[in-house]
Order: sequence, then structure tokens, then C-alpha cells
Amino acid sequence: MGWLWAIIVGFVLGLLAKAIIPGKQHSPLWLTTIFGILGAIVGNAIARGFGIEETRGIDWGRHILQLAAAIVLVYLGDRMYMALRGNKQRA
Repeated sequence: MGWLWAIIVGFVLGLLAKAIIPGKQHSPLWLTTIFGILGAIVGNAIARGFGIEETRGIDWGRHILQLAAAIVLVYLGDRMYMALRGNKQRA
């Protein structure tokens, strides 16, 4: 069940990141989901570094760090995807 949750969270984080980043992103949905999963992992690591472990209720601090990491990874990943594809169009 852990992998299913990772995919769901990665999907949601990736879509939120795409919605927040201005302009059009060209990476496919499956790649955006992977960037979202990686963002969740990186955000959790940063949260642990700040001392945000498990708390009662919703871990807003951890979720904000996950989203921030997902935004960075989706943005950079999309740029790398476009560079590898050889498309020079930028929106």
C-alpha cells in the first residue's frame, strides 16, 4: 500500500506544481508524477533536517516543504526534458 500512496501523492504534488509554475510545461504526466514522488521524498528529508517529524493532525510544514521541492523538481525536470528532446520552444 505504501507504493500506491507514493504514486497518488506524487501525482497530486506534480499536478499542483505544474499549476503553480507559470507557463506551459511539456513533460508528460508520468514524468510529472515521478518528479512529484521525488519532491515528496526530498521534502520529507528537508523536514526531518528542520526537526519536523510526525506531529498531531496535519503536518502542514512537511507538506509545504514537499510541495516546494516538487515545484523545483518539476520546473528543472521539465527544462531537462525539453533539452533532451531538442525542442527550443519556450512558453
